Amino acid sequence: MGITKYTQEIKLRVPAKRMFKAMVTESYTILPKIIPNAIKSSDLLQGDGGVGTIRQTNFPDAYVKHRIDALDTENCVSKYTLIEGPMLGDPLESVYYNQKFEDTSDGGCIFKTVSEYYTKGDAVFKQDDIKNGNDQAIGFYTLTEEYLLANPDVCA
Repeated sequence: MGITKYTQEIKLRVPAKRMFKAMVTESYTILPKIIPNAIKSSDLLQGDGGVGTIRQTNFPDAYVKHRIDALDTENCVSKYTLIEGPMLGDPLESVYYNQKFEDTSDGGCIFKTVSEYYTKGDAVFKQDDIKNGNDQAIGFYTLTEEYLLANPDVCA
């Protein structure tokens, strides 16, 4: 099994706690409203939303299952593993994400993420494939940022 790491930071104009709520603890209700053409629904398969929870996110033509490995709402940190779904693709066994939202002095936040891509056998996962997937994820964060700015009572 091989491991490929990818680190990324995104500057957002919304405070860390609001972004954390929207993208982590309340994402299953918020994201289908913000991007209904990309995310149809999210189903709780096991757990109560905390550590050990397994949730399935349903897209128009696919799904992914992820397990929450760590959740620190006070410090806006989450760790989870993508464990199943056709979106993993042939070479991937799983993807581990370590995410943190940190407030900035201008009232926004920095979103920091480290992704670890675990491949099956000796398969190689290319940086270009990782960048393409992460660029799509950035789009979700940008749309969520715009939604929260336009709706100040959501995730307040």
